[in-house]
Amino acid sequence: MPRADVTQMLFAKLYPLLVSKAEKKGRTREEVDQVTSWLTGYTPEALAPLEQSDTTYGDFFRNAPAMNPNRSLITGKVCGVRVVEIQEPLMREIRYLDKLVDELAKGKSMEQILRT
Repeated sequence: MPRADVTQMLFAKLYPLLVSKAEKKGRTREEVDQVTSWLTGYTPEALAPLEQSDTTYGDFFRNAPAMNPNRSLITGKVCGVRVVEIQEPLMREIRYLDKLVDELAKGKSMEQILRT
């Protein structure tokens, strides 16, 4: 079976999975929205309608209002791969969000997650 291209998957399908991952560890949707907003520049209010749209995950990141310049401070591994070593820029942006949600689920403080 061919591997699915995550950039072509719907944001409406993937974002709830990130929220669910955090909620299983006692975190909230609002916190996931906060880290997503920090990374991408979307407001929490702008995220909700995207979950009802046919926006792809790739387009979500390509059309982000303001990618945070401090995202380069996000280090570590996601799925065994160091985020700083990901060559493809769009995939690196996607993995940055994965890493932020991982940190949230692991119980890190919001100050640590948002690199403040």
